[in-house]
Amino acid sequence: MTVRRRSKSIRIGDVTIGGDAPIAVQSMTKTDTRDIRATTAQIKELANCGCEIVRIAIPDTEAASALPAIKKNSPIPIIADIHFDYRLAIAALKSGADGLRLNPGNIRDPKQIAQVVKAAKERQAPIRIGINAGSLPPAQKKYACVADHMVDAALQQTSLLESLDFDLMKISLKAFDVPTTIQAYRSIAAKTPYPLHLGITEAGLPRTGAVRSAVGIGILLYEGIGDTIRVSLSANPCEEINTAFEILKCLNLRQYGPTLVSCPGCGRSEIDIIGLAESVEQGMRGIQKAIKVAVMGCVVNGPGEAKDADVGIACGKGKAALFRKGNVVGTIAGEANFLSALMTEVERL
Repeated sequence: MTVRRRSKSIRIGDVTIGGDAPIAVQSMTKTDTRDIRATTAQIKELANCGCEIVRIAIPDTEAASALPAIKKNSPIPIIADIHFDYRLAIAALKSGADGLRLNPGNIRDPKQIAQVVKAAKERQAPIRIGINAGSLPPAQKKYACVADHMVDAALQQTSLLESLDFDLMKISLKAFDVPTTIQAYRSIAAKTPYPLHLGITEAGLPRTGAVRSAVGIGILLYEGIGDTIRVSLSANPCEEINTAFEILKCLNLRQYGPTLVSCPGCGRSEIDIIGLAESVEQGMRGIQKAIKVAVMGCVVNGPGEAKDADVGIACGKGKAALFRKGNVVGTIAGEANFLSALMTEVERL
């Protein structure tokens, strides 16, 4: 892993983005923002999953008017997602938004942007320049590739905001196509000091979307690029948070919640190792402590992996060895008792 790119740090509510701050995990509500109760409930659900910043759509003035009540009950900072109408950005700021996401593809008038920047500056609210490959501003020249167009659009916007004496910015350059996204972020990382928000947009349903996001976001993070991430899935937003933290854990960038090590099962397995692993994963939902749990099904790697975990079980036919912090703490007789014995050790941590 290369050294992490050093970026300017900004504050969104009580969360620091950039500099040497931990890579922050974000999501976006999927409720109608005008439904205050539903939106507040989803924000709290996200916060309980580990979400640190949440974005909410502001499609009209009614949604902006709902923001004070939502903000009052939100345990995490709120970003207002604005498209098309700059006046909604100003209204959202007046309603207490901790920051904005603006799309240069559909808010392009410099005079309108200047009004938004004036309001953001008064409240010290950061602005994310949110570039999407699917909604780029009109090209002023012929580009060799989409990534170059994305980078130019972002740099033009940063220059405009800098000319207005505003530097509380972060940038995103998202596409569905993973190579395009990687190329865009690599390019802009060398051209600007602002923090970068990573994501693969419209990544899809959980199975394929998690893979697409892990490849795109993971490559960039491994190269030291990125200060905050959002995984975009067609699913409950808590799935986005879980996937984001798994990406960070895989790269040893952050630890949050349990990590499950489980063998895939093979002809040497003498128990239902897949069923046991699934039950352990289900039983650990809601645990926020960073612990490593191993569920192993044969004598090849089982004892070694189980000993390496905080808690582990190495299973054989009718009996299993239970490990805690590298030491055998018991032998469990009967496959029916494996799960309860392991979960008892997990809960002791």
